[in-house]
Amino acid sequence: MYNGIGLSTPRGSGTNGYVVRNLSFVRPPPTDRNDRLSSHDFKAPMPEIRQPNQEILLHDRKRKVEVQCMELQIELEDEGLSEDEIEEKVQELRTRLNKNIDKILPRDAKDLMEHETHQRTAAKEIENKKMMKALNIKKAD
Repeated sequence: MYNGIGLSTPRGSGTNGYVVRNLSFVRPPPTDRNDRLSSHDFKAPMPEIRQPNQEILLHDRKRKVEVQCMELQIELEDEGLSEDEIEEKVQELRTRLNKNIDKILPRDAKDLMEHETHQRTAAKEIENKKMMKALNIKKAD
């Protein structure tokens, strides 16, 4: 027995008598009374929602434009057009799409992959605006 803990003698217990700390026990995290109350406090400020990075969104839209240009180029090459005609038509498509690059909307938030965080945030923002408009909610500033 050590410090009043354990067996007075290990005889007949099936153990070697050493006192060992239970390493499998996980202590619950300490909780403050204030933390529990703040989750139910409706006057608490809303958590700040991070805005999507516009440069990353622009880069993604430019990639979509280039993918469409490459698809057109491959299609025209399969048709057997000359290099000059292909380059001219691809450049025409690229300028037309680049003019309207701001109108390329993000896909639905549910269709996006988990790693596309900025695109998901932008899509969710548009979805929230539609919902606020449908419910006639004014943005509180």
